[in-house]
Amino acid sequence: MNKTEKSRWFGHPWLSILLAVSWLLLQHTLAPFHLISAVLIGLAVPRLLHGFLPISEPMRWLPAVRLLGVVLWDIVVSNITVARLVLGPISRLQPAWITVPLALSHPTAISLLASIITTTPGTVSCTIDEKSCSILVHALNCTDPAQMVADIQTRYERPLLAIFECPLQNTGKTYNTKQTAKKGEGP
Repeated sequence: MNKTEKSRWFGHPWLSILLAVSWLLLQHTLAPFHLISAVLIGLAVPRLLHGFLPISEPMRWLPAVRLLGVVLWDIVVSNITVARLVLGPISRLQPAWITVPLALSHPTAISLLASIITTTPGTVSCTIDEKSCSILVHALNCTDPAQMVADIQTRYERPLLAIFECPLQNTGKTYNTKQTAKKGEGP
């Protein structure tokens, strides 16, 4: 057994903690038996699933907390904006398909970026194009596609780069944006 295998016993500390806390919450008690059960479940389940779980990688917490604040704020503001758009005249809507080029290469960071985009009302990440290293995003209302691309990259992608300490990819690509001519038209 090499050093990597030995360290895998507690290779997913957050998952172990989450499982233990969840067990205690389900039991509604801090009785010694349930405390011991929580610890055993928290240690055993990640160990049994270690072949299916990716190796935990270090991340920086301060940028993660900042990004969480930005995302929560954007969700609140976007909800208000989308409510105004939906309750107003439909003719005001300018849906658009935009392509956001990625500087990210870390798969977890890319997945988080796609999730953040989808979680923020008014935008949905539709596909991740690995060949062109970009995400295709549908926006409910987009008057300036280039500005939306820049906002996504500044507000979400750069913090993810800082969180996962990803090196920037120098692709030399320019922003590729496409705006739909008609409502409901695809890319």
